[in-house]
Amino acid sequence: MKYNIRSRVWDDEGRPVRHTSIAQGQYCVSDDPDAVITTVLGSCVAACIRDPHRGIGGMNHFVLPKSPTPLPEHCDPYRYGDHLMPRLIDALIARGAKPERLEAVIFGGASTFESFYNVGERNRDFALDFLFAQGVAIMDAPRVGALGCRLEYWPVSGKLVQTPLGATKARRRKPLSQ
Repeated sequence: MKYNIRSRVWDDEGRPVRHTSIAQGQYCVSDDPDAVITTVLGSCVAACIRDPHRGIGGMNHFVLPKSPTPLPEHCDPYRYGDHLMPRLIDALIARGAKPERLEAVIFGGASTFESFYNVGERNRDFALDFLFAQGVAIMDAPRVGALGCRLEYWPVSGKLVQTPLGATKARRRKPLSQ
């Protein structure tokens, strides 16, 4: 990971939490029950993937589904789903997650502008197809609206808070599994 912002704040129950903010082309994996990973999405996609039995999870944030071939010399390959999705899963497995227990929620894929390419939908379709091919259980893939969202993910519990951009109140989601 190239860039992290870490801060210590309090959650709704008064417990300290450690925020890690990820940007395009980044991912984060944690088994810390007080960790929350955050990002802001538009047409980009974030995969929130966890092994609930091991108590470990992570999130990534990619910009486009597939990298150009050949990859240009100064191009960051992790901006592309075909590089970042396997990287997140490999990092989870390296930390003790079992592939057959992984479960995922996909966010993002907003259609922020009317376009022929519709990058948001293509990103979303890529993530769903990739996870299906890997045998990862897809728990949910909610639409995020035309403007995108701010996402907060507690990788150990699976708790998710999605705040649509332009909205004033967060939409809370229950943990992936308990």
